[in-house]
Amino acid sequence: MAYDGIAVSNIVSELKEKCIGGRIDKIYQPRNDEIIFSVRSVKDGNMRVLVSANSMNPRIHITDIKKENPAAAPMFCMVLRKHIAGGRILNIYQPNFERIAIIDVESMNEMGDLGTKKIIAEFMGKYSNIILTDENGRILDAIKHISHDRSSVREVLPGGTYEFPPSQDKKDPMLLNFDEFENIVNAKSGQTLQSIIYKSYTGISPAYASEICYKAGFDSSDRGEQLDPNGVKRIYDSFSADMENIKNEKFTPHIVYNNDGGVMDFFSLTSKQYGDLERNYFESFSALLEEFYGRKDNQYHVRQRAHDIRRIVVSNIERCAKKIDIQAKAIKDTENRDYYRLCGELIMANIYSISEKTDKVKLQNYYEEDMPEIEIKLDPLLTPSENANKYYAKYNKAKRTNAAAAVQKKQAEEELEYLESVLTAIESAEDDSDIREIKAELMAEGYIKAKKQPKGKSQSTKKAEPMKFVSSDGFEIYAGKSNTQNDELTLHFASADDIWLHTKNIPGSHVIIKCGETAPPDRTLFEAAVIAATFSKAKDSSKVPVDYTARKNVKKPRGAKPGMVIYEQNRTIYVDPDEIMAQGLEKK
Repeated sequence: MAYDGIAVSNIVSELKEKCIGGRIDKIYQPRNDEIIFSVRSVKDGNMRVLVSANSMNPRIHITDIKKENPAAAPMFCMVLRKHIAGGRILNIYQPNFERIAIIDVESMNEMGDLGTKKIIAEFMGKYSNIILTDENGRILDAIKHISHDRSSVREVLPGGTYEFPPSQDKKDPMLLNFDEFENIVNAKSGQTLQSIIYKSYTGISPAYASEICYKAGFDSSDRGEQLDPNGVKRIYDSFSADMENIKNEKFTPHIVYNNDGGVMDFFSLTSKQYGDLERNYFESFSALLEEFYGRKDNQYHVRQRAHDIRRIVVSNIERCAKKIDIQAKAIKDTENRDYYRLCGELIMANIYSISEKTDKVKLQNYYEEDMPEIEIKLDPLLTPSENANKYYAKYNKAKRTNAAAAVQKKQAEEELEYLESVLTAIESAEDDSDIREIKAELMAEGYIKAKKQPKGKSQSTKKAEPMKFVSSDGFEIYAGKSNTQNDELTLHFASADDIWLHTKNIPGSHVIIKCGETAPPDRTLFEAAVIAATFSKAKDSSKVPVDYTARKNVKKPRGAKPGMVIYEQNRTIYVDPDEIMAQGLEKK
């Protein structure tokens, strides 16, 4: 699933058709490693182009997803606005089939003269970058500054001269010819066919090198020396045919899924190595990338933002677990407290028959039917009465300890249940507003110290919204993404006769089927239960129990933490979590 040179070629072809001649209206930087250009095109109207230098998912494509922007634009965004806002896109191209896309933008400089700036997007894993240069190749700024301390190969700093990343002596596959290919294969005996192809030509990923071999009738693990002249020709013809399709812009963007519905790979050209596995074809490569990277990329950023609060929650979960163990031990240690009371009572009942200064005594236990004898240890330095009082004191202390431990254990278990629900909410968070809401909740509960807001500074932020789904039968289904949202959904948004669902004894989202007095069909009930299971701690399990009942049967105990409710008159349905089904029902 590499964003290789073939993928870049596909998206560059698409962007050239839609964006050349368009003007860059607005520029945003929603993340520290990505830029969004709002482009006004005469042919296709307004569109947004996303450029990401994310180390996990670098890419460029047209996007429909709206992202929240920071209150103050980052420095790189300000530099872009200064130099290319209002500029016209002259050209978009891919140099030497590298994983690089260059956008030439004509804009006015500070003197009012027209000049050409270049936006250079490099898609190279952790070395990915977005760089702005002037017409002379001088770097104006970059989204990631690379000093000599970080890389001895190539600096990327304002004021420096832009240089392409080292090519590693690879050949441009757009200039593929048979004699050169044959010499490469013969010179690299001992290497696999896959390795020979992707290590010798720019922009070819290992996955696509395997595809070239498969189309030629060879296994990618076969060795170069195993090929006779005819075999070399077959590999070359397979390779050449796909390069011709790229030159002629005959792309067929599609995703290949495994038998469980998970993504196997995506391709810009026809793929055969996965046989009859399901494929989903897209009208544009942008649509494919939106489908493939959208949620994954967002979850990556959210996880990064949530790292600190997740650490706090996990630390408190560990504290609660230790406290529960300690209290459970205290309860177990005081299980025999009634024995101390019995000893005291038997001593008092036989006080006149017990000799002074004895260290033990055998007495009949008249509390039991057959009145067996039990041996009771005594302190010879104490009188019988004092020994009885000592046993009563031990009994009372054990009784108090047991009662206190039981209360504290229950409190710790309730806190643990709450914290695990918060952790589940963090794992399910979809954007920054979700994380802010969870953080605010933890501040309100005292787990995070609230920061004082500077006087006169009001912070306008997007309010997090619950997830909304539409069932196959047309019923609206809502799911909370935090305990605050869960309370809002259940206690204020839902009507008395709406259906409320939640995983049984498992932290997760409160789910509401908006149906009023109309009983939802079984299919809608099943889909809502799948949503509840998918957005719960049991999302990786199977046969997850989900309780459901009318909203009027759900109550919040006085003083309970956010999201904590009790309910009655429920029924239970068992379902398997299914993220793909949930995504299909979700209404963006």
